[in-house]
Amino acid sequence: MGFTNSAEVSKYIGGIFETAFEDPEIGPKLVDTGLVVAFDFTEPDAVVVIDMANKAVREGLEGGAGGQPPTATMSMTADTGNAYWQGKVNLPLAMAKKKIKVDGNVASLLKLAPLGKKLYPRYVERLKSDGRDDLIV
Repeated sequence: MGFTNSAEVSKYIGGIFETAFEDPEIGPKLVDTGLVVAFDFTEPDAVVVIDMANKAVREGLEGGAGGQPPTATMSMTADTGNAYWQGKVNLPLAMAKKKIKVDGNVASLLKLAPLGKKLYPRYVERLKSDGRDDLIV
């Protein structure tokens, strides 16, 4: 079925970063990158911005108080983002096939990928606990 609106995209994909920031191993590593990454999704349209240094997740590019502009933007369908967080998308391959388009600091984003792998089981568990089996790839 897929995500029905931008709030769901933000809840689940933004939510995995909130989980990551709380993790004693992963959180400090994310913060140390200092990156601000925008995830620009289509189907449905949604923008989720992750400000690593400030441990902040926000919806939309408008930063509000102290919001930093993105250092990199990843564009993809929400289904691709959902599949990625379940470990079903190879990031370099998806970039080569233009399923994921990256603007900005590509090298720094690729360094984040190993940290993300540790979060796949938690993402899937959250979908299951919320009864969102329709989102499991």
